[in-house]
Amino acid sequence: MLDILAGYLDYIAALAPAWGYFFIFFFMAVESSFIPFPSEIVMIPAGFLAARGELTCGSPHADLVLSVCAGLAGSLAGAFFNYWLSAKLGEPFLRKHGRKFFIKPEALDRAYEIFNKYGAGTTFVCRLIPVIRQLISIPAGLSGMDKKIFALFTGLGAGIWTAILAATGFWLGRTAGNITYLELVHRGKDIVSSHLWEIILAALALAGIYMFLSNLVMKKKLD
Repeated sequence: MLDILAGYLDYIAALAPAWGYFFIFFFMAVESSFIPFPSEIVMIPAGFLAARGELTCGSPHADLVLSVCAGLAGSLAGAFFNYWLSAKLGEPFLRKHGRKFFIKPEALDRAYEIFNKYGAGTTFVCRLIPVIRQLISIPAGLSGMDKKIFALFTGLGAGIWTAILAATGFWLGRTAGNITYLELVHRGKDIVSSHLWEIILAALALAGIYMFLSNLVMKKKLD
């Protein structure tokens, strides 16, 4: 799928000065919903185009920041779509008809297992893990997780992920010379994949610090 979609990037890039941020928002919303769509094919080229001054502002750093913001907004939109859809349809429907929505039962089971075991913080950490990052919104919706907390944790995780991908594309835009978009996406994906565990461990450390500080504040309030 990655190679097929990358073949259309030349056409999309030609429209980037006028429609770049809308494309980023739209495709990241799709990626964050139940539809299988790789975020690497959106945010890495976005960072690449920003570095070369080929997005709307024509200013590399301004375009990079706005690209990350558009990607984050799209990720939140797609995540809330999953949240509300699962809350409305319910677990029995998803179990029975999930495959029609590209939701494999084994992936859904894994998302349930992780969410039930580790709680709300998984909506933050799991945004950095392929496949699970889309589905973790479903058990959050079914459990009726507080929307503000869901938005906060999802936004933090999605923000880190979109920033990492865009920064990778930005770095390649400054250093790689002339390359095809297919090569760009593959090279960027390889860079991110090679450091994925470090990214996840850093996210877990942040989550641990947050939980420690939250418990400390709660204890002080109780005292």
